[in-house]
Amino acid sequence: MQPRRLSKALAPVLALCLAACGGSSADSQVEPGATGQEAAESVSLGLFTTLPIYWGEGADIGSMLDGASEPGWVRPALEKRATLVPLDTLEQDSLEGLGHVVLAQPRPLAPSENVAFDSWLREGGRALIFADPLLTQHSDYPLGDPRRPHDMVVMSPLFTRWGLELRFDDRQPEGERLVGFGDGEIPVDLAGEFALAGNDARADCSLSDGGLIARCKLGEGEVTLVADAALVDDHFDSPQRRAVLDTLVGEALSE
Repeated sequence: MQPRRLSKALAPVLALCLAACGGSSADSQVEPGATGQEAAESVSLGLFTTLPIYWGEGADIGSMLDGASEPGWVRPALEKRATLVPLDTLEQDSLEGLGHVVLAQPRPLAPSENVAFDSWLREGGRALIFADPLLTQHSDYPLGDPRRPHDMVVMSPLFTRWGLELRFDDRQPEGERLVGFGDGEIPVDLAGEFALAGNDARADCSLSDGGLIARCKLGEGEVTLVADAALVDDHFDSPQRRAVLDTLVGEALSE
């Protein structure tokens, strides 16, 4: 079950789960001299996704409560950095108190969510976004099932506002491959490519790694965008994937 489907039926249960796990919507400050674990617990990281990151695919409410639902490697990797706060909306009240958010193949946003998220960023929020134009991650749910991760990201209103365009080359070879990422490499599979939308871009954006990565400064905030989501595919784990994800999350957390 995806966090985006919890707002009505399971919101009270989710609140109990978060309370039991020490989750909070407040983004606390790291105390000087804190250990790595203490630092992670003192920072809240919102997670807004259709991917089965927080709970494994097919998890029901019973398995969530009794701990029988085992997450993949991505959730523990994120929790090394911060306390995760699963979000089912990006409305203003959900973002209030958070300073950092990860969006991983999010559902299409409502107009009010576009406005709220853009405003949150410009007021000092920091975000990491995995925006895949053609998701390759396997799902047991058939096409049309609302529990299935979204196959195509739909964020063009925000991209346009930020002066970005997400492109997709359907001539590229299928299958996972490694491409340059800084001084290392990042796994991608049928990745997209960001481009600056004209000379009058509305945000201070820069591209790197062949357009795979875009970094934008918006007012007081910043956002890093990745035009692929293969990195956070829980079916594949490796030290390299963990290292790249750690680098990206560290960047979003201003480290």
